[in-house]
Amino acid sequence: MCAAGAVPDHMIDEPYMKKLGDRLSAVESEMSQPGVATDHRKFRTLVAEHTQLKKVLERGQKFLKLQRDLAEHRALAADAATDADLKHLAEEEIKTVEGQLVAAERDVIAALLPPDPSDSRSVIVEIRAGTGGEEAALFAANLFRMYSKYVESRGWRVGMIDASPSTAGGYKEVIFSVDGKDVYGVLKYESGGHRVQRVPATEAQGRIHTSAATVAVLPEVEEEDEIKIPPEELRVDIFCSSGPGGQGVNTTYSAVRITHVPTGIVAQSQDERSQRQNKEKAMRIVLARIFDMRRQQESERAAKEKRTMTGSGDRGERVRTYNFPQNRVTDHRVNVTLYTLDRVMEGDLQPLLDELYRHDIEERASRELGTGPRKS
Repeated sequence: MCAAGAVPDHMIDEPYMKKLGDRLSAVESEMSQPGVATDHRKFRTLVAEHTQLKKVLERGQKFLKLQRDLAEHRALAADAATDADLKHLAEEEIKTVEGQLVAAERDVIAALLPPDPSDSRSVIVEIRAGTGGEEAALFAANLFRMYSKYVESRGWRVGMIDASPSTAGGYKEVIFSVDGKDVYGVLKYESGGHRVQRVPATEAQGRIHTSAATVAVLPEVEEEDEIKIPPEELRVDIFCSSGPGGQGVNTTYSAVRITHVPTGIVAQSQDERSQRQNKEKAMRIVLARIFDMRRQQESERAAKEKRTMTGSGDRGERVRTYNFPQNRVTDHRVNVTLYTLDRVMEGDLQPLLDELYRHDIEERASRELGTGPRKS
């Protein structure tokens, strides 16, 4: 038997691995059938199942091997016939394998959980300055730069959609896309309220001010989603761009604002010189917001319980505090504090994102599998 809170023995064992292997072979056979690849929805479902099955198999086999290794080392250490040096080596190996087993078990649990189909999508990120006036707008610009640096480090791509600059060089609002593999699964934890504590450049007395910005991370709509919006539900307004870009931007009616009348969702784009391109970008935002709204409604109806704090996407929830005088960043959802704010603002977000992911897995495992990883 395994420790309380760990993966139950009946969940990952050799018979279960055999069953998964048989199902993987069946999925591969179905994927190779004529005509399946042209049925995009079915093929995508099969690919997703294939990916998860391979992940569970690989991680499960690693987990079982570590369990076997641990049993062998324990038997060797407990054997009275084992000489002192070999017993010492076995005891050292026990400590090493036990540590590896904790991480392997967490990986198994993560693979067993049903994947969020939106995790693989690209995203649209919206950053809005909150309380704090110009200082909040400057903080919004800092967040945009931080995310841009992180995205660059992952090999993803940032595309500007719309921005409302402030007089001091910040952003009242900035909206951009992030394109790449599994972007939403990584960045979804960033949704919520972000608070900054620092001395503004305009503060003569050296007093620390508190300002805020909100971040919304929306999964992009894909062709297979088939979200149909009747033209009569949309109001399209054309106006002169007011942002940077030279005389051409300010003298041509290229900016586009789209309103989805039934929901009141409004999106605009003025970053491109072409009216058509701006309309396409604005429509991407409208579709993403409608898709996100429907996802949350479906989740609430299915769960009938409060969403976990991580990844809930609650725009009003304070998720993180950035304290510049102490070089400190605190994520309130997982109660993690790092004294590396300078590096975080340069895009080193991975330590925070790893903690959020780990917490999310534990919460979901407890709720959906009735278990959770053993503590190290």
